[in-house]
Amino acid sequence: MKKVLLILIVIVSIMGLFKDKVGKVIIPQEAIRFRVIANSNKEEDQALKMKIRDELQEQMTKILEGTKTIDQARKKMVESLSLFDEVVKKETKKVEEAYKLDYGIHYFPKKVYRGVEYPEGNYESLVVTLGDGLGDNWWCVLFPPLCLLEAEETMDSTEVEYKFFIQEFLENFNKS
Repeated sequence: MKKVLLILIVIVSIMGLFKDKVGKVIIPQEAIRFRVIANSNKEEDQALKMKIRDELQEQMTKILEGTKTIDQARKKMVESLSLFDEVVKKETKKVEEAYKLDYGIHYFPKKVYRGVEYPEGNYESLVVTLGDGLGDNWWCVLFPPLCLLEAEETMDSTEVEYKFFIQEFLENFNKS
């Protein structure tokens, strides 16, 4: 029994070592993020956030198509700020919601999404803050176009779940 316990302790320790190294994403310095912050966590505020996200993503997909460098992406983003503002204004006008649209350097807290950790830091980004900006936010990496690709792929793809053999073994062992 002591041997089994010792083996389990070693396995759990090894999993702990790998957990910090696996699943972290290093966002490139030359990246542009996109973030929409809801007024609150009320259902209607979260729905507005997602509606604006969808509308802006559609525009950004068209605008950034074929963009190869960060300088090209920056130029296209800056040139399109008035278009983005019109999109947000149209949606917020319907519900009489104030907003702020800002392109620049913004702080992003650490985020864990689908088991992947995105580090905190200051990132170049387009941020749309709705109302008081006290609700949950949605964000992605706009350039390189990770969120635009993800938006396209979610239409017809299935989720892939990754697991560690040792983790599955321990989960099954605990059930016994």
